[in-house]
Order: sequence, then C-alpha cells, then structure tokens
Amino acid sequence: MRRICVFCGSSPGRGSAYLHAAEQLGQLMAKRGIGLVYGGASVGLMGAVANAVLAAGGQVTGVIPQALVAREVAHNGLEDLRIVGSMHERKALMADLSDAFVALPGGIGTLEELFEVWTWTQLGNHAKPCGVLNVNGFYSTLGLFLDHVVEEGFLKPVHRSMLQVASTPATLLDGLATWHPPQDTKWITQSER
Repeated sequence: MRRICVFCGSSPGRGSAYLHAAEQLGQLMAKRGIGLVYGGASVGLMGAVANAVLAAGGQVTGVIPQALVAREVAHNGLEDLRIVGSMHERKALMADLSDAFVALPGGIGTLEELFEVWTWTQLGNHAKPCGVLNVNGFYSTLGLFLDHVVEEGFLKPVHRSMLQVASTPATLLDGLATWHPPQDTKWITQSER
C-alpha cells in the first residue's frame, strides 16, 4: 500500500481519544511509508491526521471542493492540495489516488464516503480494502446493525466481511495490508466502468 484514503470528521469529537487516535494513525502511516489521501481540511480529525503525517515526514494529498475551501478551512500547509469542482469529483479522485480506505470517527459525510467505497468493493469496481478504526467503541453499534442486516438477508456474509474493524491503528493497517478480496467477486475492468 502506497497511499490510504482516510475519511473522518471535520470536528474533533468529545474528549481527546478521537484526536489521539487520528494522530496515532497518521504517525504510524508515515513510519510505514504510507501516504495519506484525505479531504483537505485543517480542522477536526481531518487536520489532526494530516498534521501527524506531515510531522512524521510523510506525504499528504488533500482533495477539497472549491465550495468547501473556506467552510472546512483548507489546509494551507500541504504541498499537494487539489481543489475540485464537486463532492463527486472529490470522492472519485480520492478513490483513484488510494490503495485502501479507512474511516475514523465522523458524521454522516464520513459514513457516506465509507459506504460508497465499500459498495464499490462489493460491486467489483475495485479490489481495495476498507476498514474502520473503532476508537472507544465508536463503530460497535454500526457493526451490530450490519450483523442484523446480514441476519435479515440484505447483506451477504462475504460482503460484510469486506469491512475490517480494529481498535488500534497498527492492527487495522496490518489487516488492510494482508487483505485479499473474495475469490468469487467478478472485478469490473476500467473499460466496463
């Protein structure tokens, strides 16, 4: 993995655990030589993970729509800040630049981004691993809900297993690095997209 796309909140959340986890993830990514692709903001968990990667000597690519440059406070300390025209362009470029996807805690934007790339994996649009960093049990109830979706027959177990969950950055990065897509998935070629 050369680059991981991290989806996360533009808010820091309550307490210091979420910021600390974002910083730990950023430091570890830089230590392992993994670049960060993220939403381009300087605030909240977004700013924390970017600043941690930069402070540890790593590479950061920010992608932000023009309409959010002032609103999300675009990170002025990035050598590679790409300003795009829309959220759709943002997500597509972030996905193209990345080899894996991680969701830190965040709001509905974070969830929407995570579910979209996970759906793309399920559909065979790409073979890139997806995971969540379950800081302080933030994603535990989501996991229970997804298990319920499987039990009710709306999600296949093989697709449920495509979303990795870990409580520490090291465990999550290790899992993403060793992930293999299910053998029965039919991957869509670039020309079919």
